[in-house]
Amino acid sequence: MGMNVNLCGIELDNPVIPASGTFGYGYEFAEIYDINELGTFSFKGTTREPRFGNPTPRIAECPGGMINAVGLQNPGVEKVISEELPKLKKVFHKPVMANVSGFSVADYAYTCEKLDKEEQVGWLEVNVSCPNVHGGGMSFGTEPCAAAEVTRAVKAVTHKPVIIKLSPNVTDIVSIAKACEDAGADGISLINTMLGMRVNLRTRKPVIANTMGGFSGPAIFPIAVRMVYQVAKAVKIPVVGMGGVSSAEDVIEMMLAGATAVEVGAANLVNPFASRDIVRALPETMKKYGIKNLKDIIGGIQEWEKM
Repeated sequence: MGMNVNLCGIELDNPVIPASGTFGYGYEFAEIYDINELGTFSFKGTTREPRFGNPTPRIAECPGGMINAVGLQNPGVEKVISEELPKLKKVFHKPVMANVSGFSVADYAYTCEKLDKEEQVGWLEVNVSCPNVHGGGMSFGTEPCAAAEVTRAVKAVTHKPVIIKLSPNVTDIVSIAKACEDAGADGISLINTMLGMRVNLRTRKPVIANTMGGFSGPAIFPIAVRMVYQVAKAVKIPVVGMGGVSSAEDVIEMMLAGATAVEVGAANLVNPFASRDIVRALPETMKKYGIKNLKDIIGGIQEWEKM
């Protein structure tokens, strides 16, 4: 069974990647199983300065998923390099995906330049869903020119593959993906969380202290598949698909829609073994659908369209 895929020039044993924010910096999960079974993982969103995150409560349950407004709580890039990565090196022996967030173009460039120098980092996954503090608070990822500006700034100071992570809270995801590709992105990952909200009927106030938060989980899977399909058809660079993925079948569906690799997010919070279980279930699932090599099915739906 060929489960290996090539993501921006780096070979993965399998396409399963725990998504940023659901897997910490890896070593907590390494205490319960060998995380080297995974293709790789995307570590917690890292910013230039340490961040405490948003006020609590910042998690709300929903049918078919959850809402979170954690607010990029992290120790800052210097501490990630001096403390988190050395701990990770002891338990994970593959290149890791570094997830980077920022509030200005300079923030993104600074953090990416630092992480690019780290031996363990294989890819930089740049999350452009953060509010642009110099642009009135709109997310960098909601406008093609802003997303392209971040891409260019990061590419100018790095050597490793840069994968831009896009927000689904837009009207035209394809124009943003194409702008990032034209600006030099090596890959696109999508989707980040949708924007959601819950209200407590007793207090008559929003459940989340921040009012709104990122909605993730199985309920958003069809939207994610649709956006992965649209983007993969429009760009020539690899696409990493995510959004509600919780089974080996979901991984194959994402890959048929055009994903080269697939991230697993909220499922890790429900079951810490979720990503490992998906990897282990893939050979049997491939057999069930007559798949010998996963590489062969990437964008397979497009073959059907040509008929």
